[in-house]
Amino acid sequence: MTAPQTPARRALTFAASLGALVLLWSALALLRADPEVLPGPAEVARILWDETVNGPLLHHLWATLRRVALAFFLSMCFGAMLGYALGVLPRLNALAGPWVVVFLNIPALVVIVLCYLWIGLNETAAIVAVTLNKTAMVLVTMREGVQAMDRQVHEMARIYRLSPLARLRHVILPQLAPYLAISARNGLAIIWKIVLVVEFLGRSDGIGFQIHLYFQLFQIGEVLAYALSFVAVMLAIEVLLLAPWERAARAWRTRGGTPSGVPA
Repeated sequence: MTAPQTPARRALTFAASLGALVLLWSALALLRADPEVLPGPAEVARILWDETVNGPLLHHLWATLRRVALAFFLSMCFGAMLGYALGVLPRLNALAGPWVVVFLNIPALVVIVLCYLWIGLNETAAIVAVTLNKTAMVLVTMREGVQAMDRQVHEMARIYRLSPLARLRHVILPQLAPYLAISARNGLAIIWKIVLVVEFLGRSDGIGFQIHLYFQLFQIGEVLAYALSFVAVMLAIEVLLLAPWERAARAWRTRGGTPSGVPA
């Protein structure tokens, strides 16, 4: 088994990977030799700095981040609760299975358009559309996590007469934590892209709105600058929050033990 990487080695690997991506981008920009079609990293960085210091980038970044956070929270809550219910109730899972498949396969664009038509071109419709698109994916992941839980650990908790709260804290949540982490990571990666589409189609602020504006003006540098601003935020969340959480969530499985609070 490969030894776990140290934080310093992980940071070095991450930096090297990003550096390779920037070098590839620079090479493609040099080969194209047309900054109006593919501006290089230096030019996009200049635009990004100018839009941050003198432009409205921070305002639009906050608007998008607010929508992402709210839709993420709602989809994680609803998806986790519904996924747990379907995982522990086989009859309900069989009954709701087709519904889940339908919601998984409805294109995000269709859900967005329908929400705007039914609810209106407002913030509520935007949040509802994004939440609906992501909830089904969280539900499926959590359902799989519930069905994969170790029944022997649950039996051990019953023998030791753990209270419902203690069972939730020490038996259920540690086993579901990796699935929650996966849902969170995939959720953020997908939700912010859907939010950009929502803003592109029917909002008056946000990164998606700005991308739509510069798309109409065919200003590719500005499109890349606004897109990369939010990519940078997502990378920071991934490195500082999600990756450590996922490693901690998998720690007891890696050690080959039992969840905390349950005697081995």
